[in-house]
Amino acid sequence: MYEKIQETARFLKERMQTNPETAVVLGTGLGQLSKEIDSELEIPYADIPNFPVSTVEGHKGKMIFGKLGGKDILAMEGRFHYYEGYSMKEVTFPIRVMHELGINTLFVSNAAGGMNPSFKVGTLMIITDHINAMPDNPLRGKNLPTGPRFPSMHEAYDRKLIAKAKEIAKNKGIDVAEGVYIATQGPSYETPAEYNMFHIWGADAVGMSTVPEVIVAVHSGMRVFGMSVITDLGGLEHHEKVTHEEVQVAANAAQPKMAEIFRQLLLTE
Repeated sequence: MYEKIQETARFLKERMQTNPETAVVLGTGLGQLSKEIDSELEIPYADIPNFPVSTVEGHKGKMIFGKLGGKDILAMEGRFHYYEGYSMKEVTFPIRVMHELGINTLFVSNAAGGMNPSFKVGTLMIITDHINAMPDNPLRGKNLPTGPRFPSMHEAYDRKLIAKAKEIAKNKGIDVAEGVYIATQGPSYETPAEYNMFHIWGADAVGMSTVPEVIVAVHSGMRVFGMSVITDLGGLEHHEKVTHEEVQVAANAAQPKMAEIFRQLLLTE
């Protein structure tokens, strides 16, 4: 596994003309930011050795090396999910490669269903903590030399980055919430009873990504900032069915605000 990670990193290093220390996973709700990157190199996942290929509608599937506001950045346009049939090690393979490339700060975004009664469709939620409700952990198996066998998740999401993001949002007049994100296997959306159960557990939003990436990033010593866009509301009091198309529409509507926060936060790093 580690040999494959190093092989992929060597492939990318031979082609890179920038030296990014910050990376961003452009999940649902943040695709617009890719248009603002002055791209110097774009490589489809299919052309990268050992890389999985994204199969989800709306995820383009390429790695971008370029500049944002004059700052070197690495961006993943599209991510991999456990529900696509990939193992946890495949889902988090790009994060391992990022570490080998010198990335020390990771930004992640996602679309999520909201359980917090104060949320509405379009709410932007800064992730302050997470619950891993997936059936596996990406660190299971032989420990890689990038981090300890039992890494602490006490502060998986960097408090200083959270404080900066809140200040940026306030200065830009953008309303943001804070909350706990719970990750499930998917691909089926949650039942109303499951929404209620997750909220009792302490979660404010639920999705099918992000947590495995964050676990590996923290294991590798990276600082992490994450944000969710609430694209639907769940619970016994909500009776509307959820579709992937509706999730994409809601995420796209929130893109400008989320992109502005990420842009300004990236430029402070």
